[in-house]
Amino acid sequence: MNVVIFGATGMVGQGALRACLLDPQVRKVLVVGRTPTGQSHPKLRKLIRRDLTDYVGLEPDLTGYDACFFCLGVSSAGLDEQSYTRTTYDLALAAATVLARLNPPMTFLYVSGAGTDSGEQGRVMWARVKGRTENALRKLPFKAVYLLRPGAVQPLHGIRSRTRAYRLIYGLGGPLWTLLRHLAPRWILTTDSLGRAMIALGRRGAGKTILESPDLYALGR
Repeated sequence: MNVVIFGATGMVGQGALRACLLDPQVRKVLVVGRTPTGQSHPKLRKLIRRDLTDYVGLEPDLTGYDACFFCLGVSSAGLDEQSYTRTTYDLALAAATVLARLNPPMTFLYVSGAGTDSGEQGRVMWARVKGRTENALRKLPFKAVYLLRPGAVQPLHGIRSRTRAYRLIYGLGGPLWTLLRHLAPRWILTTDSLGRAMIALGRRGAGKTILESPDLYALGR
């Protein structure tokens, strides 16, 4: 399986990249983002783009992939709906539209979040935007589109969130997160288990298109 990862420098993206590099059945990995990952590996290629809405002239670089793990995302804190839409909906649809045209047999995985509003009418701004993004992605002509809605995810192996508030939460509560994960493993994932779940989805799919934490836990075991 050849995989494209967007957002490989974020917490979830780092976990997905680590899982892909460790899995012998993943032959090639392309990471697309604004900043380098700082990693090197024989099967890893990097495509640095300042403008993640523009892929003109990059068709050869984006062709020949079986799955896309779209992990790119930002916190909605401090953003109005228009700004959050630009960094969420616009970026995801720009990449997905190109990939669907170049790789029709591709499986596309979008990392959304627990509480996403599929009806797009709720009071929570980020949930509406995520729901609108999910709904638009499902209309593209991929082989399959899976919408991942994890809740709590504990970073392992030195992986850190790029969001300062999350770094503080995970840093100060590390032992507590480990205890909670052992008490409720189906609801608190790790970057390892989520990365493995994404590979399993890309390789063999699942019986549902919206996957919550318990579904992802089962896939990542």
